[in-house]
Amino acid sequence: MRIGELSRRTGVSPRLLRYYEEQGLLRSERDANGYRRYHPEAADRVGRIREFLDAGMTTETIRGLLPCAQGGPGLQTCRHTVQVLDDELTRVDEQMAELQRRKEALRGVTEAMNARRREDEALAVAALRSA
Repeated sequence: MRIGELSRRTGVSPRLLRYYEEQGLLRSERDANGYRRYHPEAADRVGRIREFLDAGMTTETIRGLLPCAQGGPGLQTCRHTVQVLDDELTRVDEQMAELQRRKEALRGVTEAMNARRREDEALAVAALRSA
């Protein structure tokens, strides 16, 4: 199938499909006229790529997992896939901890700002009363 048909089947733009190819995630062959031709299973492969991207994986990580993502949902179990997924979960846990730390820091700034605003309002009210 040509790139336009693959795009229609998957909902992924031709530009993004070319990017996947540049990243080594997707393969095509060229017609005599230079047009890209994709194998029928390319639509499933693009679906897997989207699934992994939606999970927050990098194209580099995905490139390493795709050989184990053949033949239906899930991944073939091997040390490599287990390690990659464990590493991804650890990375997500670290990001969540960092986001929680940042949330608490923002909460502290907001609380300090609100306390100062209340103090300023109280001073303004006191100034008006004494005037």
